[in-house]
Amino acid sequence: MNDLAIALRQDTGRHLYEQIYDYIKSEIRKGKFRVGERLPSTRSLAEFLQVSRSTAELAYGQLLSEGYIEARPYRGYFVCQVEELFDLEGGETDGLTETGGAGAGKAVNVCAGRDSGKGTPPSYFCDFSPNTIDMTAFPYATWKKITKNILVGANSEMFTYGSHKGDYALRETIARYLHTSRGVNCSPEQIIIGAGNDYLLMLLEKVLGRHVAIAMENPTYKRAYRIFESFAYRILPVAMDSSGMSAEGLRESGAEVAYVMPSHQYPMGVVMPIGRRMELLKWAGEKETRYLIEDDYDSEFRFKGKPVPSLQASDRLGKVIYIGTFSKSIAPAIRIGYMVLPMPLLKVYEEKCSFYSTTVSGIDQKILNEFIEKGHFERHLNRMRKIYRDKHDLLLSELKGMEGQFKILGANAGLHLLLQDECGRSEEALVRQAKNAGVKVYGLSEFCMEDIPPYWNGNMIILGYASLSREQICKGVGRLKQAWEDS
Repeated sequence: MNDLAIALRQDTGRHLYEQIYDYIKSEIRKGKFRVGERLPSTRSLAEFLQVSRSTAELAYGQLLSEGYIEARPYRGYFVCQVEELFDLEGGETDGLTETGGAGAGKAVNVCAGRDSGKGTPPSYFCDFSPNTIDMTAFPYATWKKITKNILVGANSEMFTYGSHKGDYALRETIARYLHTSRGVNCSPEQIIIGAGNDYLLMLLEKVLGRHVAIAMENPTYKRAYRIFESFAYRILPVAMDSSGMSAEGLRESGAEVAYVMPSHQYPMGVVMPIGRRMELLKWAGEKETRYLIEDDYDSEFRFKGKPVPSLQASDRLGKVIYIGTFSKSIAPAIRIGYMVLPMPLLKVYEEKCSFYSTTVSGIDQKILNEFIEKGHFERHLNRMRKIYRDKHDLLLSELKGMEGQFKILGANAGLHLLLQDECGRSEEALVRQAKNAGVKVYGLSEFCMEDIPPYWNGNMIILGYASLSREQICKGVGRLKQAWEDS
C-alpha cells in the first residue's frame, strides 16, 4: 500500500493521532482496504504526513487494540477481517464491551468470526474455529532467506514445467520424511505433488473413475464430502463408534472405496486401534477394485504417548491411497499436498493423467524441499507442538469445573476438543447461548452428512483453539461457563 493521503486539520480540537485512527478505521469498515493488505510503516506514514512517529504509533496502537489491524513480526501492519465489528456508540453492546485500555467503549475487540444466519452478523469476542492454525511463530525470516537464495541461484530449468508428478528432489525428501515419521512405505515414483488436497482428490477421480461408490465416516470432513459429491460419486455414510468407521457397516454399505482418517478422525478425534485397521485392510483385500483413502491431515500434533503409525504402514497388498498436506503443519497458503498411490493405481495414473502439468510452482517446491532438508521443518514442528500443547493444556484447565455438564472427548491430539452435553440441552441452544455471550462455537451437526449417528450424543460442541491467544481461550471459556451455567 502507498502512503495514505489523510487530510489532517489543526482546527478541529481533535488530536492528530485520532484523525489518523478515524480515517483508517473508516476506510477498513467501508472495505476500501482489503483484508490482509499491508499498511505503511509508522515511520513512512509519519514522514509522509509530516507528523511525529509517536503520533502514527498511537493511531496504529489504537487500531491494534480494537482488532482492525494486526502486527506481524518483521513484516509490518496488516488489515484484519472486520465485517463483524460495529460501533458501540448507539449503546448496542450485547454485553461485549471490554473494560480498560485506550479503546474501551468505542469498538469490540474481536476475532474474525461469521454467522451463517440472516440479519446483522453478531460480533464475536473469540471464534473457537477448528479450521485455523497459529501463524505467529511461522519462521518468516528463514522462509524469506531460502527463497532469496534459491532465486539468486535460479536457472532456466527452474522455470520450466518440470515433472507432472512434481519435483523429484522434493518427492525423495517427502518419501524419507513419511517413512521416518509415519511409517509410510513408498518410493518417490509413487508420490504425486499437487496444490492442496482438493486438487489431489480431483486427480484421484481420474484414477478411480466416475460414479464410484465411496463410504465415508459419519460425521466427516465435509469439504471432502462436497468434492466427492461433485464427482457424482455415490456417497455412502457409515456410522462410526469409539474405534472409527464400523467394519460391519462398511461391508453392508456396498462401497468400493472408503475414505478414512485413522490417525485422528475429523471431527470426532478418534484414533483407530490396530484391530479395526486390520479389519478395514482385510475388507479392501477381498476384491481387486477396493481401496482405502487415508487422509492423514494433522498426525504431527499428538501430545501424549507415541506417534501412531499410518494405516498405509500396515498395508501389504497395496490397498491404501495415502494423502497428506503441509497446510496444518506449515501454513495454508503453502498449498502443497502429496498423494502416495499404490503400484496398481500408479500404472493407471501414468496412463490417464501423465499429460497433466503439476499445479505447484517449481520454485515453491524447491523452497519447501530446502526447508525440510535443512532441518527447519522439524524445528518448526517442535516449536508448534509446544505452542499447541500449551494451548491444549490451558483449554483443558479452563474447562475444569464443567465436568458435571460435559464429557470432554478428543483430547491429547489434533487442534480441537469436543464437549458432549450431559444435561439434556440441545446443540442449537448451546450454540445460541454461546453466541449471545460473544463466543463462536460449532455444533456436531455441521459435520454430518445425514442425521447424527445414535452412538454420538447429538448435543455436542466442537472447540478449536489453534489460532486463539491464551487470553482469548481464558476469557472465551469464562464466557461459555457463565452462558451455559445460567441456562
